[in-house]
Amino acid sequence: MEIRLVAIEKPEDVNVILGHAHFIKTVEDLHEALVNAVPGIKFGLAFNEASQERLVRRSGTDQGLVDLAVKNALAVGAGHFFIVALGPGVFPINVLPYLRQVPEVVTFYAATANPIKVIVLEEGSQRGVIGVLDGFTPRGVEDEVHVGARKDLLRRFGYKL
Repeated sequence: MEIRLVAIEKPEDVNVILGHAHFIKTVEDLHEALVNAVPGIKFGLAFNEASQERLVRRSGTDQGLVDLAVKNALAVGAGHFFIVALGPGVFPINVLPYLRQVPEVVTFYAATANPIKVIVLEEGSQRGVIGVLDGFTPRGVEDEVHVGARKDLLRRFGYKL
């Protein structure tokens, strides 16, 4: 048995959603959920089939993001793992409620634009995700200035009134 870290390669401004699902139908259902969540969305997704042909299944509305998702799905190599790469101006908060409704989705590991590494356990011809390293460790606790800046940011983005 071997534990390895797989860095998700992506541009700094690309958000990714990493998860686990259970059926080949996942690809089409995730695609439909994403296009229903945000009209005109740019995204790429890849899903590692875990049996039969064991292919990386893919879809999306932007070929560069599809290629990025496929590259990272292959690198992780875990069965039933999926990755969604979101285009500019699309954030996980916009699409996660829709993705949560997809019946094949078992869990989400992360939804982030931060640097991210996937902790993968490998044993023989099997790989599984055992966790993720998302972003960096805290440097302190927010003070009142930080609280005000956080609240202003959320209101500027339209998430709070």
